[in-house]
Parts: sequence; C-alpha cells; structure tokens
Amino acid sequence: MKKITAVVLGYGQRGSTYARYAVDNPDEFQVVAVADATAAKRATAKQLHNLSDDRVFANWKDLAAQPKMADFAIIATQDNMHYEPALALIEKGYNLLLEKPMAVTPKECKDITEAAEKKGVKVVVCHVLRFTDFWRTIKRVIDEGQLGKIMSIVHLENVGNIHQSHSFVRGNWRNSKEATPMILAKSCHDMDILQWIIGKNCTKVQSFGDLTYFNHKNRPEGAPDYCVQGCPVADTCHYNAKNIYIDMKDNAFIKILRGVITGIVEEATDEAVMKAITTGPYGRCVFNCDNNVVDHQVVNLEFEGGCTVSFTMNAFNEGGRFIRIFGTKGELVGSMHGDIQLFSFDTKEWKTVEKDSNGAGIESGHGGGDTGIMRDILSLLRGEEPSNSVCEVRTSYMNHLIAFAAEQSRLDGTVIQLQDYSDAL
Repeated sequence: MKKITAVVLGYGQRGSTYARYAVDNPDEFQVVAVADATAAKRATAKQLHNLSDDRVFANWKDLAAQPKMADFAIIATQDNMHYEPALALIEKGYNLLLEKPMAVTPKECKDITEAAEKKGVKVVVCHVLRFTDFWRTIKRVIDEGQLGKIMSIVHLENVGNIHQSHSFVRGNWRNSKEATPMILAKSCHDMDILQWIIGKNCTKVQSFGDLTYFNHKNRPEGAPDYCVQGCPVADTCHYNAKNIYIDMKDNAFIKILRGVITGIVEEATDEAVMKAITTGPYGRCVFNCDNNVVDHQVVNLEFEGGCTVSFTMNAFNEGGRFIRIFGTKGELVGSMHGDIQLFSFDTKEWKTVEKDSNGAGIESGHGGGDTGIMRDILSLLRGEEPSNSVCEVRTSYMNHLIAFAAEQSRLDGTVIQLQDYSDAL
C-alpha cells in the first residue's frame, strides 16, 4: 500500500484530528510538515509527527513558499484564512483536504473551485457527515428505492446549549464579521448532506431566524463581565464557565473544549483552564459578548422534482442531528446517535435498519466521519475507486451556496432562486 503524505496548515482541533490518523496508521499516512501560529501546537505537532525544525512553520506562507513536499495539504486554519492558502497551494499543484466552509464568501468559494478545476487538482471539502455510517446508510436506503420518491424531509440540527455558548457566543464563530454566518459555519454540513441524499439540485431557499436569547437584554442584574468575578446567579446559570470547563471536565466533549480554550492539544490542566476563563474570551458572561450570529434559524428548501425540506438549527437542546424522510413507499426516522427506523407502506410495519459500517465507530468524531473522510481521501489519492461519499469540488461549492442564500434570505426576507443567485456571482 502506497503511503500518502500531507502538510497541515492549522494544527488546532480540526487539523490535529485529521493529522492524528497518521499517528494511528503510520503505514498509510505521514505528516511531513506543519504550519501553525501557536508555539504550543507547533511543539505538539513536531513531537507527534517526528518533524525536523525545518518542517515546522509559524506562518503558512513560509510553508507554501517551499517546493511541493507532499501528496496533499490539509487546510484547517480559521474560516477566514482558507482562501489565500487554498489558492496558493492549488497553484503549487497540491491536492487539498479543505476544512469547511471552503471560504467566507460565495465569490471566494467560486474562485477556489475554478482554480482547482483549471489546475486539475482534487479538492475534497470536509463534509464529514457523508462519511458516517448513519448518513451512508440513509443514502443507500434512498438509492435502493426503499422509500420510493422522496417527497419531503424534516431535518433538525440541534447544536446543543453548551456547544452554542462555547463556539457561537464566546468562541471563534460568534461574530459573522470575523468569521461567517452560523448557517454556514455550523450547517453547511447539513445543506450538503440534504442535497447528497436527495440526489437533486436545490432550486429555492427561504429562511428566518434571529439572536434572541444570548444578548445583552438577558444579562442578569449584577452579572460581572467574567463568570469567576462573583456572579450573583453563578449557582443557577447554565453557562457558568467554571461549571462547564472545570466541574464538567470528565465529559468527553468538555475535554476537547478545554484543549481549545487553553491552546493545549493534549489534556489541559485545571490551572491552565482557570487562567483561560479568568481573562480569556471563554470566561465571559454569555449575555455580554460581542456575538451577533443567530441562536435559532429555520430554512425552507425546494429541490428539483418538487421535494421540500424544513431545516431547523437551534441552541436550546442537548445536541444531535435528527431526520424524518417521507417517501411514496414509506417513511424513515433517524438520529445520528440512535437508530434508523423504516416504515413500509407494503408491510405496514416499522423495522430497524442495520447501519452500514466504515469501521470507525461513533466515538471517532462526527459520528465516525473524521476517520471515514481520511480513509477515503487516502484511497482517492492512491488511485483507488472512491466511495460515493467523495464529491467534486463544484458540488461542494453549489451546496455552500445554499447556506449563503439562506443567510441572505434571512436578512432581506426574500425567497431566493438558487440558479439566479449562482449566475449573479
């Protein structure tokens, strides 16, 4: 088996997750260089991947200036730092594994798409849901015709109240002027998966939503700027930073978040976490941040052939994705962390659908999608037949446009014809 090599730009939570595949599967994959602005992350990457000093860079531009040194590049920088490195590395002849969203504007996404097509390189966007057992199984059930023609879908993206407070109130994706609208940052996954399982293009988009709860109007009387400064409602507030990042530290998800707020890829100490929430952004009162992205949003979609979709994304839940699909031969109900149930009009009975397996396991991140996408891109670059989860960069681009159009609809109250929206770019 040919070993595939990669350079990694951005060794944060996403970049280190993809790179970890090389540590666990050294015969298949090797990381040969890393660029990250944070010294601690560079040090971790250097040790884990046995890199020499001349293969560790503080700036992605320094890495990009070197002669092409790997089969592909993993770009996992912040959202607003995808565009320049993507174009630079495409021009160098790198294939890309590009973290979603592709870029922060429709025009930038279009530019990346056209540059990759012109250069003849592969760009695989990290639509990791496509690579999970759950969504692969649903795609198979639909393609086999078990549901007949798909007429309507209800899809829920339950962000989770803790995830919302961490990423979209206190964190890097809190403000659309610094990052992207939430429908793009969080749910371009979902816009892509809906188009993939339906198998037809989206034609119309309409959306409503707002930031209603996590704002200054709901700040408790006497609440300080930081939770640790003696908040009068500390014992009852669901978003007390000390309660989340210290008291809940045994939770697997919180362990990941502790690494994010401290910049420590490996397990962070309580001391480092306390320092982070005492002065850093993740310790702020959630009702006194500079966030402007929505905390709830609905999107109505119409696809070729008349299939309609109602999509809801909101913060006020435990978290998880849920879907209900209505077809001319039956109905499917599923939860990413639960079962897939199928009702047949022929048998008049419900049955549990056995999920396909990529061998990654639900615990490997994004329901196994993080491992699944690494396996598939390595197979693709070895010249093997890719699975149907892998899509062309233009498909990713068009599915990103659904999210961009949804945000425009939310802001101006219009129903957007997606082809007209695309043609105008």
